[in-house]
Amino acid sequence: MKLLVCALETSSNIHLKELKKHLNDDIELLGVFDKELGNPLYDLTHLAIMGFIDAIKKIKFFFQLRDELVELAKSCDKVLLMDSSGFNLPLAKKLKQKYPNKEIIYYILPQAWAWKKNRVEKLEKYCTKLCSIIPFEKDMYKDQNKIKYVGHPLLDEITEYKTSLNKSNKIIYMPGSRKTEIVNHMEVFRELTKRIQDKEHILIIPSKFDKEYIANTYGDLSNFKISNNAPQVLKEAEFGFICSGTATLEASIVGTPFVMSYVAKKLDYFIGKKFVKLPYIGLANIFFHNIGEKPIHKEYFQEDVNVNNLFNEYKNMNRDNYLSNSKTLREYLKFGSSKNVADIIQN
Repeated sequence: MKLLVCALETSSNIHLKELKKHLNDDIELLGVFDKELGNPLYDLTHLAIMGFIDAIKKIKFFFQLRDELVELAKSCDKVLLMDSSGFNLPLAKKLKQKYPNKEIIYYILPQAWAWKKNRVEKLEKYCTKLCSIIPFEKDMYKDQNKIKYVGHPLLDEITEYKTSLNKSNKIIYMPGSRKTEIVNHMEVFRELTKRIQDKEHILIIPSKFDKEYIANTYGDLSNFKISNNAPQVLKEAEFGFICSGTATLEASIVGTPFVMSYVAKKLDYFIGKKFVKLPYIGLANIFFHNIGEKPIHKEYFQEDVNVNNLFNEYKNMNRDNYLSNSKTLREYLKFGSSKNVADIIQN
């Protein structure tokens, strides 16, 4: 079987790597994905977009890429689209128009439950099968035979969990990967290293950043030990200070106590608050809210992201309660996402 794949995000390719373990050896991947998984049309590093201006510059290229993928689909038996709805939804429309009978599978659906709910109708119209990783997401769709909750992929990738509260003396700091996030967090994080004595302070810096970028963006790093291995440090750490994102869900699943923070540009935050009507931003908290439970971790935003608030949460968080909630979260999300999606592709 030839499978056309469009996985533009780094996170999507982590999930695709797990998925590939469950696919038969005779399935050939074609399209856009990490070069470690085969022979893609383009290396992912050429597709990265940093900001609005960069996106404008690459519009022509992405139209070309879409047309190339539509043409490539002619020789493929099925299509697998992963995340990246800004590109993959228009691609799905083109594929459906040209190949009305070809099976189009969408894995890692756009978060229509957060905003842009009109995407639900488009997904049902253009795609054959929808693989959901959010338990309550299924309820938004009219055609219940088209969508299936397959489990959350992080539970395939995270195999070790905390069963007790360890005193490793390691504190993990994750200020995000975008320049604005990093700059807005680092001064607070530096002050925290001074408040929290006799600990090993480990700062996670993505391996893709070069020395010049790190020096210009992060500032003084003398109080930190630097690591690129976030999953390993998360398992070892006794507490974390984490900027909002997938890392907060990963920490919640692993069972590492942490406090979430987010500082955006004022205009971006205003727009986000206007269009995204959710009681929480952390995914684990959103899940818990959906089942009628209190949030699993604390969230701080904008001016509230300060040394006193974060330090107080470090000192006063109910860690036993958090560890129990972490187990509840794993049971709620369930296991087997990669195998379930592989079965859908191969049947």
